[in-house]
Amino acid sequence: MNKRQYKSGIDRQQEYLLAPRVEEYVSQENPVRAIDSYVESLDLEQMGFENAGGEITPGQPAYAPEGLLKLYLYGYLHRVRSSRRLEAECQRNLEVMWLLGGLRPGYKTIADFRKANLKALKKVNQDFVQMCKELELFGGELVGIDGSFFRGNVGKDHIYTEERLERALGHIEKDITRYLKELEEVDQEEEKKPRPEDQELATKLERLRERQQKHSQQLQELKESGKTQIAEVDPDARRLSKPGQGTIAGYNVQTAVDDKHKLLVICDVVQDGNDENQLAPMALAAKKVLGVETLETTQDLGYFNGQQIKTCIEHGIIPYVPEPDRQGSFPRRQFQYDPVGNCYHCPAGKKLTYQGTCQDSGRTYWRYRSSQVDCAQCPFKPKCLPGKTQYRILTRWEHEAILEAHRERMAKDGAKKMRRRAELCEHPFGTIKLWCGWTHFLLRGLEKVRGEMNLLMLCFNFKRVLSILGLADFQAYCARRNNPIGC
Repeated sequence: MNKRQYKSGIDRQQEYLLAPRVEEYVSQENPVRAIDSYVESLDLEQMGFENAGGEITPGQPAYAPEGLLKLYLYGYLHRVRSSRRLEAECQRNLEVMWLLGGLRPGYKTIADFRKANLKALKKVNQDFVQMCKELELFGGELVGIDGSFFRGNVGKDHIYTEERLERALGHIEKDITRYLKELEEVDQEEEKKPRPEDQELATKLERLRERQQKHSQQLQELKESGKTQIAEVDPDARRLSKPGQGTIAGYNVQTAVDDKHKLLVICDVVQDGNDENQLAPMALAAKKVLGVETLETTQDLGYFNGQQIKTCIEHGIIPYVPEPDRQGSFPRRQFQYDPVGNCYHCPAGKKLTYQGTCQDSGRTYWRYRSSQVDCAQCPFKPKCLPGKTQYRILTRWEHEAILEAHRERMAKDGAKKMRRRAELCEHPFGTIKLWCGWTHFLLRGLEKVRGEMNLLMLCFNFKRVLSILGLADFQAYCARRNNPIGC
């Protein structure tokens, strides 16, 4: 029987005549050259990077911010975000060696650069968005706005609500009572020799009292601050939950995506557990970045808010957002308003008469109510009223005309805009979360997380622009930015 043959490798003791320059290992078509060209086109001192002015300081010379910025762009584009892993790449990755000129910064230097230059990194992201505008890569007509929960660098067990703190204090109180009873039984035993477990019991009791004091202080702080949650590891992280999606500890990330090439226009990180108050801030910010007079936006029903829609309309923004049905089985749109009689007509043709005004969250509403007699005889009652409810109540916002015009737009073009919303918004979040893996944010604190999100947005746009333009055209444009007169 013949012995099976395998491919053979090279003897590890074999001597090689390797290329004398690292440059020869990085081809002219390698995308890493795009990172180098872009960073070299930036004025890092003007953007506020530390040590960008080349000042002479005591001790060892500092690492140039250009090299560390290139390292982070390369790392985030290749799903390597940890400072320790980036340190390892500097010692084994020829592309990184080429980018940094063979420099090998330690993980502490790499991590400190990111933490110390959060505002500057945000300016780099803004600069890249401006580059996209100069290259006419934004359509500036329609943007999709969406939010998604990202995990923070904290566990859910380290975030407490008032209810959870009270529940924890109750459990601790029961444990303390049980331990005290056990110690009392020990004391009542005559001529008992001390045992090691007696001391262990006293130690456990002391730890419980420390936890009790800690949770009591947290509960008092929560009540005095008016907040709903308090976190230990990351004070700005929140427990966020959506129906059917479970609960995570982290942040609510908002993005606005342009319709032309699906490039991100703007991003933000908030602590809100829903998107109800994010429509106007994101739409206004996107309109300002794009520099347009009018803009259309599309988003899901989680963004529906009458006041937010009103603010958008007043600033030349037309939002397309579906309205959730919160008032019974019959949708609100099936009730017709009569401005002459100042009443509503239900699907059965009966009137809901005006009952006065009411206030909710600083807004004025007009209140309308159906007749209990009419509802009792109505064949549609099981479809309109739940359980033992005897009549239907509707409220009309004082600026309801804005919402009525919004409903007409949604009836005409809403379905098309909603399909476009899914095409625009889902892809960026899916891509970024895939890059990040299980741990979405590495930094802690709202401002630091916002800085990291700007870095993620920059890398997402960077990769798409490189795909749209090609490496040669991208490098040529960076060269013109760097030397506009000579080119």
